[in-house]
Order: sequence, then structure tokens, then C-alpha cells
Amino acid sequence: MFRPQLPDIPHLPMTIDPHCQAPVQPAGRPLTPYAGAVAAVVVVGIVLTALLAAVAVTAVSVAVAAVVLRSLVSNANRR
Repeated sequence: MFRPQLPDIPHLPMTIDPHCQAPVQPAGRPLTPYAGAVAAVVVVGIVLTALLAAVAVTAVSVAVAAVVLRSLVSNANRR
């Protein structure tokens, strides 16, 4: 009494259309083997970008330190 009942679905007869063609396989190789290579290139690009950013930050900090030391040495010579 309280059990849900599914409605009756009419089944349509399966007919095959003679004009329907089978799907055509794509020519050439699939792109699946290239997924690893693409991932490797992306990872290498990220690593190289991080290294470039680290070198740039280091260069800026060395330049600031050089300017500070130069100003300290020049002020010491004036006295």
C-alpha cells in the first residue's frame, strides 16, 4: 500500500535505419600519450618561473644591501 510504484513505460520497437552509418574512427594517433608530456612541460615551466622569481628577489635584495653599505661607507669617510 505504501510502496512507491514506477509508472509503466511503453517500450518502442527497435528499428535499424538502413541510411544510418557507423561512426568513423578518427585518422591519426589519439592524444592520450601526449598528456604526460604536456604535464611535464607545465611542471618544468612552473619550476623555472619560480627559480626566475627567486633570482629576481635575490638580485633586488643584494642591490638594496649594496646601496645601504655604500651610503654607510661614504658617510664614514666624510666624518
